[in-house]
Amino acid sequence: MPSEQFPQSLPSHSDKEQRNEAWDDRLAPLFAPLTSLPGIGPRHATLLEKIAGGRRVLDLLFTLPERVVDRRILRTVADGHNLAPGEILTAHVRVLSLRKAGRPGQPSIIRTEDDTGKLDLVFFQTRNMPSPTVGAELLVSGKTGTFQGELTMPQPDHVVSWAKRDSFPSLEPVWPLTAGLFPYTVRKAMRAALALLPDLPEWLDKTLVTQRKWPSFTQALRLMQSPEIIPPEIAWEPVRNRALSRLAADELLADQLCFGLARLKARERHGRSFPGTGKLQAEMLRRFGHNPTHAQTLAITEIAADLSASTPMMRLLQGDVGAGKTFVAMNAMLQTVESGAQAALMAPTEILARQHFETLTRLCPTECVYLSGTIKGAARRKTLAAIADGTAKIVIGTHALFQDGVTFHDLGLAVIDEQHRFGVRQRMNLSAKGEATDILVMTATPIPRTLQLMEWGEMSVSRLDSKPPGRQPIRTTLHSMDSLDSVLAGISRTLRDGVQVFWVCPLIENSETQAAAAAEERWASLEQRFEGLVGLAHGKQDITVRQDALDTFRLGKTRLLVATTVIEVGVDIPAASVMVIEQAERFGLAQLHQLRGRVGRGSKQSFCLLLHDRAATPTAVRRLSLLRDTNDGFLIADEDYRIRGGGDIAGDRQSGLPGFRLAQGARLSLLLTAMQQDSEREIARNPHLEGPRGHALRLLLEIFDRNDPDRLLISG
Repeated sequence: MPSEQFPQSLPSHSDKEQRNEAWDDRLAPLFAPLTSLPGIGPRHATLLEKIAGGRRVLDLLFTLPERVVDRRILRTVADGHNLAPGEILTAHVRVLSLRKAGRPGQPSIIRTEDDTGKLDLVFFQTRNMPSPTVGAELLVSGKTGTFQGELTMPQPDHVVSWAKRDSFPSLEPVWPLTAGLFPYTVRKAMRAALALLPDLPEWLDKTLVTQRKWPSFTQALRLMQSPEIIPPEIAWEPVRNRALSRLAADELLADQLCFGLARLKARERHGRSFPGTGKLQAEMLRRFGHNPTHAQTLAITEIAADLSASTPMMRLLQGDVGAGKTFVAMNAMLQTVESGAQAALMAPTEILARQHFETLTRLCPTECVYLSGTIKGAARRKTLAAIADGTAKIVIGTHALFQDGVTFHDLGLAVIDEQHRFGVRQRMNLSAKGEATDILVMTATPIPRTLQLMEWGEMSVSRLDSKPPGRQPIRTTLHSMDSLDSVLAGISRTLRDGVQVFWVCPLIENSETQAAAAAEERWASLEQRFEGLVGLAHGKQDITVRQDALDTFRLGKTRLLVATTVIEVGVDIPAASVMVIEQAERFGLAQLHQLRGRVGRGSKQSFCLLLHDRAATPTAVRRLSLLRDTNDGFLIADEDYRIRGGGDIAGDRQSGLPGFRLAQGARLSLLLTAMQQDSEREIARNPHLEGPRGHALRLLLEIFDRNDPDRLLISG
């Protein structure tokens, strides 16, 4: 199919000239600002925007409740004595007496009873306290406690007249809140938003919908956001699970469909061929002095075929710590240079960029230059001139590479290392420095297979699943912080034997400032014990101070380096063979595995000591045990995903998939596979998304902001 037959992008709600106005009318209220909702002015809209992550009505509808409180089970007062802590009591009671607070600090109490006992409703804030008459019948709900043997309900969640029980929130959604935003405001806005949901055509495979007993997309949103519509005789959890599974399927299908359309367009785009001659690669291999592993050879072959093809390359090189990704990337860059073009390698930190520059300068038989924000004056002008006139065949640097002042003579290949540190726009800016630039992105972060498909569905993947021979596995052990004294005694013996040690302090609440403080405190205590042997490196230091600390440690002038996660990537010191990670449960497993990979690079047996708080949860200890039991980063990632059911692999998010609003809950891997297969079938059958289902799928793509596959084509 000629490329000009495919539209440049699917219709966008911001481009009305290219849209079907019938669909436009249906979606317009959903894309309207939150201020369009009745009773929601600018102040409330600003607060709602904070929890919704956007300004549109649709953003609010996609803000699912954190939980739903089920108040439908009517219990007796006697039952309240047997409830578990935190469990809700909903009861039908009669008012016996009212006692207003006599002075500030005292509670007001409404004493009630049913046929099984007495219940005191305790109010510490009286502005929302009802004033029922003695003998009135009430429906009350809230958490209970006891005081002097009597059952109490401190600050009840709800107190309504029994005669008005139909208005009682029997299934109550609990949405996230922010300062100044109250539940009733969210409830009012959500009801108004739900009223705007139009009738939409079914875009999922109808057989699958029938088999799974899924509601429609709009029904699923109503069930999640307004569960009180469920009849009392129907259990909430099965309904919730089906609705959530349906919404997850919608979002996953939209994503996979967008990836599929991006791949389709990529195959039709005109690129450049870089077949190479093999001469520079052979010389680099001679200098390297080792044969590549089988996995490296396979990856080099795959990438070489992509470079030789006339379509742009978009490939992910995923390799475990120490698997030899840089060697593979060097081959790709030299093949490009052999074909007469330039290659660039961009790293997220100056430490990692300098490490790459030193490696490539030593091994590559061609001109390499380095560029970062710290290169100034005459040296910068000289480097920029070499890049512009093509003298510099390989350019290594940080994000400075894609700045406006950098002009390449002929950039053919852009290699992006530790790609998750860069945004799509930054990668596009670098690729735009050349014409039809090939893209190779590298990551040492172990990605579960499910997340790999989610994050990199538009890319081909090469995977290095083995390491060069001669590297011993790192022995990993777990220790409670209570055993710190014995750990320090062991470190003392290790230092006397001439071994170098990393000591990593935790990143507290994702604050580099707090992490630096923790590192400085640990450095002070260790320096007092091992005077003159301890260095310090953290992200709040000036780059020259931090680099000096690393260089001093690399030269062996200091023997114990206290650091934060600044050493996670790009630090290669073979003499260091012990890694201590303090409060390891605060880190994600992928990050721990990366940190552990800073040792085990020499010939000596290496060790990693994971120190955890005594109060660490069983789940946290179980996750750390994965690292103790295996050095396989891919296995660790897959097992961590299985234990946690998704989330950010770095450990910040505990559920769902990164970058997704509705793809939450368990069994996402199976659901993702089904949506991927459905997407592939539909694109193969109907690449232009025509006909009834094609139009419905276009609507799906627009609703989930996946209507422009071009944004995934980072090769420009």
